[in-house]
Amino acid sequence: MDLRPPPARPHRSRQLSHAQLVAPFVLIAGVTVVDVLAPPEVHLGPFLAAAPAMTASFAGPRMTGFVGVVAVLAQVVVSTARTSLADLNHTFQIIALVMISVFVTFFAHLREVHEKEMVQLRTVAETAQQVVLRPLRDRVGPLGVASVYLAAAAEAQIGGDLYAAARTATGTRLIIGDVRGKGLEAVGDAALVLGAFRASAHQEAGLAGLVDYLEAAVSAELDGGGDEGESFVTAAVLEIPDDEPVVRLVSCGHPPPLVLRRDGAVVGLDVARSAPPLGLAGLVASTVTAQTFPFGPGDVLLLYTDGVLEARDRTGAFYPLSDRVAGCTGMRPQALLDHVCADLLAHATGNTLGDDAAMVAVERPARP
Repeated sequence: MDLRPPPARPHRSRQLSHAQLVAPFVLIAGVTVVDVLAPPEVHLGPFLAAAPAMTASFAGPRMTGFVGVVAVLAQVVVSTARTSLADLNHTFQIIALVMISVFVTFFAHLREVHEKEMVQLRTVAETAQQVVLRPLRDRVGPLGVASVYLAAAAEAQIGGDLYAAARTATGTRLIIGDVRGKGLEAVGDAALVLGAFRASAHQEAGLAGLVDYLEAAVSAELDGGGDEGESFVTAAVLEIPDDEPVVRLVSCGHPPPLVLRRDGAVVGLDVARSAPPLGLAGLVASTVTAQTFPFGPGDVLLLYTDGVLEARDRTGAFYPLSDRVAGCTGMRPQALLDHVCADLLAHATGNTLGDDAAMVAVERPARP
């Protein structure tokens, strides 16, 4: 498994550049010199409040408080040089500057506490997610396999995208899905689905029976939480027989997989009738049926979650996955995912995704 979350941001004080540290002091020095030399009717002291306010935007409470103290001392120097500390105007300027410095220092403290909590929450969620998503081997039976997980950039927004593969006596079964919601709760729901899949993929004779088992497991857990209709999982459940050039698919409200044919064509596996997402079958009358599609030697199957399709560029255009992989025929699974990941991040605004994205590529080797 290739898990690629954005690196956790280090403590803010370690990220401070030389220019950021110097800017408040340059501002204080400039205002002080000009204020001392200015005519008596000109007072630039209020501009000193910008120094601690500026510092609070990028530094912690200690540095913000230190800059506030320096600004107050600078105002004292200005007051002494121009008149005296007893001057009422300068006295009120000093009092106002002290109050502003205390306030922005307190807000910097609150922000720093919040950032530490977000970093800790994200770290816990990423660790839990790596435990839930076991690595997929690069070969499952006769199939070549590669997988990737791209985490969104927003802090503490770990999603519930999932995938897994299991061998049976006659072939390989796979699942890819996306839990509604984010955070640790979504990771927990993903663990529920993956646990049910791993427990039943070897036992259920038919693909429809496997999906029914997953639906029962998800519905029982969600009903117990009292949030029926609020939580659900879109999923694509597939079966690839070893001795038939086909793939069987049950789509539970999930984006259709793509098959990159050996002849260069890109075909979407659109099912005639999609089953409802896992957890919603009790709300919608439906029958689970598996549909069969050709999947011959040399073909590559690409599974993905909606985080791939929902990536937008600066104009707001969605990522055209099927168009972008049209020229990728002949690529091995890992090379295909590397190409798509690089192209997807280049497409996304700021090279970051708004939602987590997972992809799995499966190749049926060409016969000699």
